[in-house]
Amino acid sequence: MVIERFKAQELRRRVSTSAATVLLGPRQVGKTTLARELADSWPGGATYLDLERLADRRRLDDADAYLRNQAPHLVVLDEVHRVPELFATLRGVIDDNRRAGFRTGQFLLLGSASLDLIQMSSESLAGRVAHVELSGINVDEAAADGIPPEQLWLRGGFPDSLTAHDDRTSLEWRQDLIRAYLERDVPMFAPRIPAETLRRLWTMLAHSSGGLLNASRLAQSLGVSGPTVDRYIDLLVDLGLTRRLTPWFTNTGKRMTKSPKVFVRDSGLLHALLELTTLDDLLGHPSAGPSFESHAVESLIDAAPTSWQAHHYRTATGNEVDLVLVEGGRPHTAVEVKLSTAPTVSAGFHRACDDLGVENRWVVHPGAEDEYTTSGGVGVIGLGALVAKLREGAGLSAA
Repeated sequence: MVIERFKAQELRRRVSTSAATVLLGPRQVGKTTLARELADSWPGGATYLDLERLADRRRLDDADAYLRNQAPHLVVLDEVHRVPELFATLRGVIDDNRRAGFRTGQFLLLGSASLDLIQMSSESLAGRVAHVELSGINVDEAAADGIPPEQLWLRGGFPDSLTAHDDRTSLEWRQDLIRAYLERDVPMFAPRIPAETLRRLWTMLAHSSGGLLNASRLAQSLGVSGPTVDRYIDLLVDLGLTRRLTPWFTNTGKRMTKSPKVFVRDSGLLHALLELTTLDDLLGHPSAGPSFESHAVESLIDAAPTSWQAHHYRTATGNEVDLVLVEGGRPHTAVEVKLSTAPTVSAGFHRACDDLGVENRWVVHPGAEDEYTTSGGVGVIGLGALVAKLREGAGLSAA
């Protein structure tokens, strides 16, 4: 089963308007499928190279000559982080192609380590490159294919996990993916980080997903220093596996929480780390509420315009917003996430929204009930419906 990805349109637009485009995202999230679909339909033709394959790497023994000969075809370079020296060559080829009139749609670069790829491409290809991030399958993409939202929450957004024959097969696939990250990606990107220690940290983060980061407590449990924990989390963030949600600060003079929240980005991987197989297992687990918050926050960030920023907000007195979406330096939308389909709005959420000066106030739940507005002007809405509103970029006001 191939699920249509909404990022396909954005990717085609960015490739058609940029000399080089970098498609970022975790391993097995669907980057190669999306890139191949684009390559197969690209008007000028395309060449695809998988740089994990020795035969394809050998084509680049004389990379400069080979890549110049591909013009005006689009060249797709998968797993490009395996050949970092290639970026210096790409710059010269791009500039010469531009002078020859072949200005856009030259290269599509795929990789699993976002920070490394962004740094390498930004340094070597400044002014020549666009970036597109592909996350897991979102609520609206799954719904368009008839997949129930609770299946997406349980199994997560990796296509092979989501569409597996049954929950057990899905869990086994995710457990294999976790092993692949620890046995292949960690030694490649951070050879000095012990894989077993990283797995322990990853599991701890799953148990506290959506909570404030307490690096010293994690460090004590792991027997390492606080800066070492930060470095380990940096790697998980770089691989697209965790998210640091930084706090939004206001000038109200109130004491603010300065710690970021840390989420395991894919709910399916979170549940695999917690060894939860079925929906009943999940709903009976103490982490069900934090898990749904993690799932909702990731879904909403993915659906929001790419120019928006995401934060959380919390004061020392407990006024809190789970997700603050910021447009142009100003809070635009505030979201509180509740697992209950009949949620109540906390007084702390109202006060926090007043602090932020934000008009678009939402409480999100997992149900599909009709949207309604409370007497306090807060919209109560299902996750899928708010994802759709953000995707459309209009009609966000709950009033």
